[in-house]
Amino acid sequence: MPQQDSHTRTALVVVAHHRTDSLTAHTARGATAQLEAAGYRVDLLDLHAEGFDPRMNVADQPEWGDREKRYSDETHAHMQRILDADDVIAVFPVYWQSVPAILKGWIDRVWNYGFAYGRSRPRLAGKRVLWLGLAGATADDPVVEGMKTVLETNLSEGIAYYCGFSHSAVGLLTDAEERPQRIDAEGNLVVGEAVAGAEREAQYEAFDRRAREYVEAFLAEDLVTT
Repeated sequence: MPQQDSHTRTALVVVAHHRTDSLTAHTARGATAQLEAAGYRVDLLDLHAEGFDPRMNVADQPEWGDREKRYSDETHAHMQRILDADDVIAVFPVYWQSVPAILKGWIDRVWNYGFAYGRSRPRLAGKRVLWLGLAGATADDPVVEGMKTVLETNLSEGIAYYCGFSHSAVGLLTDAEERPQRIDAEGNLVVGEAVAGAEREAQYEAFDRRAREYVEAFLAEDLVTT
């Protein structure tokens, strides 16, 4: 049987959407409830609500000759929230097969040299991260397979592995738009009719179920590796 951790596990749930009534925010709330039900203490970081500035600045510009550089107070506060968490769960809409600017800027400024990388023993070693990306593409759209590959490469290999995380998983949640959309063979955007009534309820129930399954799989992986 796997060993159980003696302390209450903490998850940092990071939300990267400007609207609190968005499906992204709804998904983050669902993940938070799921984690709390599993016994986690959750630190919810809503980047827009907290007014995080994603733009790199002089104070937070890395200095490759100084791993002990003192970055801005804001950045250090965010660093501490990561250090205090066992797991990080980022919930975001997929923009251009990547993360929104505010999430990328949070990574740029906070996951900085000397903190997240640049040491022989990574400070984030042993932590785990789940990336929950919401995409407007439908599940049967041919673009989805490539989107998964790009996200896995950028987020799991290019960021999490580079920063010493012990586990990184990407959950791509397709069908996030009310009106299905795809690009046709000529490169035109084709937008379908909006779903309504029972069909819409069924669509979003299925969406919520897939989100829960990604979190469940992530937690199950934790039991195996603990």
